[in-house]
Amino acid sequence: MTGQLLDRALVEEATKKSGLIWVRGAGAPAARTLWHAWHEGAACVIGDGPGEQPLPGLADGAEAEVTVRSKDKGGRLVSWTARVVELTPGSPAWSAAVAELKGKRLNAPDGEAMPDRWRRECRVLRLEPTGVTAPLPDGSLAEAPLPTPATTRMPVPAGLPRLLLKRRGRRG
Repeated sequence: MTGQLLDRALVEEATKKSGLIWVRGAGAPAARTLWHAWHEGAACVIGDGPGEQPLPGLADGAEAEVTVRSKDKGGRLVSWTARVVELTPGSPAWSAAVAELKGKRLNAPDGEAMPDRWRRECRVLRLEPTGVTAPLPDGSLAEAPLPTPATTRMPVPAGLPRLLLKRRGRRG
């Protein structure tokens, strides 16, 4: 019993303090990094709308694996199993979760109109801990980055390193 209470406290405290969590939904090829807000005993996430984070493999009633990192060092602290609950737009639980998420959303294009857009276009999910924590693995579990259309604009100009070294010489 004491071990379960300690695990629950670790999950809550680590997830509250971490700005990002890694979540692997059922059937998802890899874990996704998601921003979240801890609210009433669960990690709340929003996504699957234009300009918001994707939530692949996260379906209402399914399970997901959540890994929490240390805010200080960035290393893995705890991995826990979550039950995914999709909140109904406009419900009291949805409104409370959105109020928490709104304060954490950075660089929103629509400011105060954000909750209305979320109601129309996005899903709000609660990742509720089931009480099961996984032992930390021995290896790194590093995975290759997901494919992206992002590219480097152009090569670095040939004279740039010389300019940078010249400036350092003047300062020192």
